Amino acid sequence: MTDITGQSPATDHWGSSRLRARHRSELWLRGFGLTAIGIALLMLAIMLTSIVTSAVGAFRQTHVTISVPIPADMVDPSDPFSANWRGVMQEYIASVFPDAEPSELRELGGLLSNGAQFRVRDAVVADPSLIGETLTITVPVSDPFDQLAKGYLDRDAPEDQRRLNDLQISAFDQFEQAGAISNPVNLGLLTYGDSRFPELAGLRGAIIGSIYLLLTTFLIAFPVGIGAAIYLEEFAPKNRISDFIEVNINNLAAVPSVVFGLLALAVFLNYFGLPRGAPFVGGLTLALMSLPTIIIATRAALKAVPPSIREAALGIGASKQQVVFQHVLPLAMPGIMTGTILAMAQAIGETAPLLLIGMNAFLTSVPTSPFESATTLPTQIFIWADSPERGFVARTSAGIVVLLVVLVTMNALAIYLRRKFERRW
Repeated sequence: MTDITGQSPATDHWGSSRLRARHRSELWLRGFGLTAIGIALLMLAIMLTSIVTSAVGAFRQTHVTISVPIPADMVDPSDPFSANWRGVMQEYIASVFPDAEPSELRELGGLLSNGAQFRVRDAVVADPSLIGETLTITVPVSDPFDQLAKGYLDRDAPEDQRRLNDLQISAFDQFEQAGAISNPVNLGLLTYGDSRFPELAGLRGAIIGSIYLLLTTFLIAFPVGIGAAIYLEEFAPKNRISDFIEVNINNLAAVPSVVFGLLALAVFLNYFGLPRGAPFVGGLTLALMSLPTIIIATRAALKAVPPSIREAALGIGASKQQVVFQHVLPLAMPGIMTGTILAMAQAIGETAPLLLIGMNAFLTSVPTSPFESATTLPTQIFIWADSPERGFVARTSAGIVVLLVVLVTMNALAIYLRRKFERRW
């Protein structure tokens, strides 16, 4: 009688061959996966290294300490704002370089930033007793001299191929040898508004505009998104209409953000006449874009609550509304918060819809309300990236670093909240 449980040598060889082939396939698959992860991490490291390396220069700003005489015949104590402060600075430069020709004095005056005269003016306005005295103050140097101090300008290049000539470099060296040049941390990057001069440009207006934008987005998208999700998940009848709504919500989550920008341009600006470039309009636009994400995340969090919670609450006499709002919703809130934070992080990094509603204008003033024109961090980065001055290259990268810090912080907060309040059933 033949033993059907036994295997012939041919069958055993065939089985071991298939096993070896399967192991090879698993090794190849694992190798491809590890290679893909390695390439992704390498590209990420190259990108971050490039951005951080370029941004380092923007976090420090070259300053020069000057002693400016405040002539009493040029500054009226009753109205110091009307004084010719540019002339005051020109006289100071002429006193430092008495042998320079008028044409050379104009070149040497470029050492000081355009904002130096306003720094001097503000100091005199704050303390009128300085009129007739000498004011010692530290002001930023202009962008070409800042690049020179940071080593970005080649001193050995031919003079006609440099932004600074030999006379200007010699004047800078004179101040440096006198100990008047310093390179402190550039707090102005976060405290100044935008400017056409790189040494005076900052992100304050963009940061405040982003805050107004995010608050508007949250105040609109959060309650509406949660309300829609609760209705669809807990109260809506299961019919063709609710199925149609669910399909379209899922489709809206994949719509490109520029489409929402076009919608805002046509409806909010052209039809309703809302102010162009205002964070309120941007918040409305991003709220529409964030709603599908919040609704989907909220519905998933509600589904994750075990049916036994609902059954127990109904069993002790709770109404459907009490079950949802007093039992299910509190248990689902950690997942809802996580989804909302991720939706807000996605919204604050959007650029295309904000460009379409005019939030890329050059604005030196800081917005005081959501209804004033403003920029945001992404649009400010876009504006700086299009500027020809060398100093804006570093500031563009610095703006990207600030935006990445905000995004990473928001994502880390979402992970923390999920792990802290998550319940396993």
